[in-house]
Amino acid sequence: MSAPATASRAPRILGLGGTGRAGSSCDRALALVLDAARDQGAEVECFSGGLLDLPHFDFAGQARLPAARRLIEAVSRADGLILASPCYHGGVSGLVKGALDYLEDLRDAPRPYLDGRAVGLVVTAHGAQALGTTLGALRGIVHALRGWPTPFALAINSSATPLGPSGAEGEAHRQAAAAVAAQVIAFARGGTAAPGQDAA
Repeated sequence: MSAPATASRAPRILGLGGTGRAGSSCDRALALVLDAARDQGAEVECFSGGLLDLPHFDFAGQARLPAARRLIEAVSRADGLILASPCYHGGVSGLVKGALDYLEDLRDAPRPYLDGRAVGLVVTAHGAQALGTTLGALRGIVHALRGWPTPFALAINSSATPLGPSGAEGEAHRQAAAAVAAQVIAFARGGTAAPGQDAA
């Protein structure tokens, strides 16, 4: 178990999620938040795409693949997380949920599951209908894993406000990503989140 982040040590923020398709809206949104966290002084690591393509979790405790062990070790080191999922059929994607199932391997750890860690949430969809249900599902999962979902989340309807490199829409996405990152980092450092942000 790592010591809490302090003024002398950068907080370790782990990004987890995305899709199996390189360059997806979800992957880009996750990268925006991790870039913002890095700009705010955090040390970041990311598990997305193929790194999350794991066998179904087996509670019987069979030998874990190296990729699964690396994921669990990264979560155990993290001071905070950014969790990102596309909205598939109104809920969390199987790729993301399957990876989260492996956190059961931390049940007996000194810091079990996501205990005491802030988790910033990112959801993306091509349409608005599934954003709320998927965000609510992720918040419920984080609570069950003893984590603290941040008040602010990044929810992107890519059909209305596509992720782009410039313009007003791009700036709005960057500001929202920075707010999510700031709340996770502040919690990791034992402080309070940046004021003036509305919950998504």
